[in-house]
Amino acid sequence: QVQVEESGGGVVQAGNSLRLSCVASGRIFSHYAMGWFRVAPGKEREFVAAISWNGEDTFYQDSVKGRFTISRDNTQNTVYLQMNALKPEDTAIYFCAQEGWAIATYVRASEYEYWGQGTQVTVSS
Repeated sequence: QVQVEESGGGVVQAGNSLRLSCVASGRIFSHYAMGWFRVAPGKEREFVAAISWNGEDTFYQDSVKGRFTISRDNTQNTVYLQMNALKPEDTAIYFCAQEGWAIATYVRASEYEYWGQGTQVTVSS
């Protein structure tokens, strides 16, 4: 049984930082791409960042480029999202997801099979 669990959310002031963590178990972690998505109030789910199985390739939504960094530690079955210079518009529930069976674009939610329950990030102005 595959499990994905996020942690690290919270309430911060604009300009500050947070680091989200996500642990996945049940499959060989190092074989699969990982992604972060978010759902803001009143909006649809959107892609935030993704990382290839070996960490060599990373992908970002334009609005977070230069502020967010995705990384992974395959020895710890963990993927991270370092979020710096946070803005009120980053307020959302952040979800971690693990690739299904054939990653292609990295940005489509349909390419991810296993999802966590989400962690709330609130950025106050």
